[in-house]
This record gives sequence, structure tokens and C-alpha cells, in this order.
Amino acid sequence: MIDWLQQYNPVTQALFATLFTWGVTAAGAALVFFTRTVNQKLMDSMLGFAAGVMIAASFWSLLAPGIEMAGQLGHTAWLTAAIGFMGGGIFMRLTDRLLPHLHPGLKMDQSEGVKTSWRRSTLLVLAITLHNIPEGLAVGVAFGAVAAGLPSATIGGAIALAIGIGLQNFPEGAAVSMPLRREGMGAGKSFLYGQASGIVEPIAGVLGAFFVLNMQNVLPYALCFAAGAMIFVVVEELIPESQRIQANIDLVTMATMVGFTVMMILDVALG
Repeated sequence: MIDWLQQYNPVTQALFATLFTWGVTAAGAALVFFTRTVNQKLMDSMLGFAAGVMIAASFWSLLAPGIEMAGQLGHTAWLTAAIGFMGGGIFMRLTDRLLPHLHPGLKMDQSEGVKTSWRRSTLLVLAITLHNIPEGLAVGVAFGAVAAGLPSATIGGAIALAIGIGLQNFPEGAAVSMPLRREGMGAGKSFLYGQASGIVEPIAGVLGAFFVLNMQNVLPYALCFAAGAMIFVVVEELIPESQRIQANIDLVTMATMVGFTVMMILDVALG
């Protein structure tokens, strides 16, 4: 797989990788063709698993390589990491405040962002889309970093990140389509809404790879920015959503640790 992917330029590599992650989102959304409901413990565990994957990916695939690259390029490593990481979090906070969206399981009057008359289905899609912006960006930046030729960026590490992001996209697709199906929407339409939340990943991935290829001096900042954006999503959305039911907290915590371990193994083994 690595040899096959290396024949393409980094932007095309990022496109293929994020098409894969979008495809896994669609696979999660496709659960609506088989059932109207998913066991709440299972759904919470999958969200916890996704949180663990994203935490591990933020460090091993993004923050640590970003710090190493900053040193190799003559930057002040800790300052570069701090600026990039906090920049990612601040960007997501502003987006979260401005973009109308509704998290799964909440009522319409609990929607966030600018008040709007948009339908519930649209707001649910936008909530998961908000997750997927930093994920697609992270994959694109990781593939773009490989082209910089720095030792800390490897094609295997970028592939590991794409696989990890793909794994945690499965519950996100289901988190949109299943509530819509329970509310009476048809299976086909629920699926279309669920998979639509992943469309932004190929767009963000291609833009991320293109950006760092043309401005390699900002690459360490871009990696740390993506890490900060992903950590924001985990702490602000994934963990609270997965632990909304008190009885499931211990199970979700272990699922988070499993997700972290799986992503750590992928990155260390492939990277």
C-alpha cells in the first residue's frame, strides 16, 4: 500500500486518504439500512473510542512531529508548538460559536452558534462536519509534511493517521443518521445526511496538503494547529457526548483508553 501511494504527489495522496475517511463515515451512516436504533452503551463506547484515537493522533502524528520539525527548521520549538496548538483551539472555538449546529441527543433549543431557522437535520450534519474539518486538515498536513523531507514525517505515519481518523469516523456517521432515522426520516435520506458530514474531509485534506507544500516554513505551525483543533473537539464535544449517561462512564473511559492504544500502536508501528 505504501509503495502504491508513493507514486502520487502529496496532494493526491491526501485526497485518497481523506476519501477513505469519508467512506468510513458513510459506512457508519449506512447502519440505518439495518436498524433504527443502536445500543446506547455501544454508541457511547464508539464515541469514547473515537476520542482516544484523536488524542493519540494529536500527539504522535501531529504535535510531536511539529515540535521536532520546528527545531530542525531553526524555530523556537516550544513557542512554535504553543502558538500553533492554541491557534487551532481558538479557531475551533470561534467556529463553534459562529456555525449553527446541534449535537446528537439534544433538543432544538439547545443548538449552538448563530441562531437560525435551519432544520434539525441540517444542524446535526453541521455538528459532525465541525468535527471533520480538523480531521481532514490533519491528514492533509501530514501528507504534505512528508514532501518536506524531514525525518520526523513519514508516509507510514501519515497513513496511520488516516487509518486512525477513519476508525473514529464510523460512530460519527452513525451519530447523525441514527437519530434522524428514529425520528421517522427514511433510511435513504438519513444515510445521505449522515455521509454528508464527511464531505468536508477531502476538501480540508487537499487544502491542507497544498498549503504546506507551498509554505513549508509554516509546516510546524500547521501540524500543531491541527493538533490543537482536534483536542478542542475531543474535550468540548466527544467526551461530554459519550459520558452523558452516568452509568456508562466507566465503560466509555476504557473505550477511550482502547482507542488511544490502537492509534498509538498504528503510529509507532507504521511511522
